[in-house]
Amino acid sequence: MSFYVVQFLTGLASASSLFLVAVGLSLIFGVTRIVNLAHGSFYMLGAYIAHTLVTALGTGVVGYVAAVAGGALVVGLLGVAMEVLLLRRIYRAPELFQLVATFGVVLIVKDATRAIWGVQDKTSPALRGTIPIGDQAIPIFDIAFIAIGLGVLGAIWLLMTKTRWGTLVRAATQDREMVGALGVNQKLLFTSVLFMGAALAGLGGSLQMLRPESVNLSMDLLILAPAFVVVVVGGMGSIAGAYLAAFIIAELNAFGILVLPKITLVLMFLVMAIVLVVRPWGLLGRQSVATGGHGGIAEAPLRPATPRLKLLYAALGVGLLLLPLLGESMALLAVDMLILVLFAASLHFIAGPGGLHSFGHAAYFGLGAYAAALLLKYYKVPMEVGLLSAPFLAAAGALLVGWLAARLSGVYFAMLTL
Repeated sequence: MSFYVVQFLTGLASASSLFLVAVGLSLIFGVTRIVNLAHGSFYMLGAYIAHTLVTALGTGVVGYVAAVAGGALVVGLLGVAMEVLLLRRIYRAPELFQLVATFGVVLIVKDATRAIWGVQDKTSPALRGTIPIGDQAIPIFDIAFIAIGLGVLGAIWLLMTKTRWGTLVRAATQDREMVGALGVNQKLLFTSVLFMGAALAGLGGSLQMLRPESVNLSMDLLILAPAFVVVVVGGMGSIAGAYLAAFIIAELNAFGILVLPKITLVLMFLVMAIVLVVRPWGLLGRQSVATGGHGGIAEAPLRPATPRLKLLYAALGVGLLLLPLLGESMALLAVDMLILVLFAASLHFIAGPGGLHSFGHAAYFGLGAYAAALLLKYYKVPMEVGLLSAPFLAAAGALLVGWLAARLSGVYFAMLTL
């Protein structure tokens, strides 16, 4: 029995860690309606900054507290800088532009972190000691995470329900245009929300030094997918929903690893898919938030090509035909170019005229590649048959995703295809 108690508490500690990141992401989306792909980068920066501070200040109580607080504060200020310099200019832009812009921040932060701290993993001195529970023991840092997670949940609840700022944030989550019409300074409100959301992500990253785990450059992407799952399952903009979803996902991983250790990641996304199909706006989200969004990209009408454009197309076609004559490497280059052109054209068809922003489009590319390769390897079919079968298997996979996502669009469709 004590084993399951420890396993439950371990899951609760993971839920608290995940909640700290996801609640900031949920808060930012609820007010700004922007899916911040750079949120994982804030988490990673918090970990690196805290590691630097605790190395300089020592591993005493003062050193740990200063490192955690410093990491959260610095990352919060970086969130303010991103809001002022970037997000403020794209609030009215189509969702796809916002996703691309915040993904650009991910790449910038990744390279900057590599330049400042290097590529080697950093290891911080973790909290030592365990607490016995029956014949089992739980690390003291897990207890610390549980306490901090519950404390942050309570503090955010008080902030959102007992202060004017919280009232404005909740109002902006429901109808930010009305908040602006009432004379509220939206720029200041959005900036403060970005500070809070980024600081919470930085806090989550800073606290990772309490665990015997290394700080590394892959932290941002490793936390991003689970954080998005938590936000979507709990409901965009819902604080309580974020904690509930983090609890469900973390406990599912804690106990699922005992039964199905190889597919715990699949279980997490399966829960998200089921919730999105049954309740597209999340467990504790509001339908008005789920249906809100920005307009898609306006597509220019198709017009006949001009004579000059036709000549340009003809010249490009002739150039591609002549590339193989320049050597084997040029032939391979031409093939790679055509593959990328086909992939880009298919993605444009979905994201442009279709208006669906898919994160999973590369999966169909992979399905086609595996279909052709497996048919050639195991069934010895002719090359032509293998190539012709690839689009049909990819289409079958897309049909399954399309059936699940038939009632979704915008951000929720993008999250389901993650």
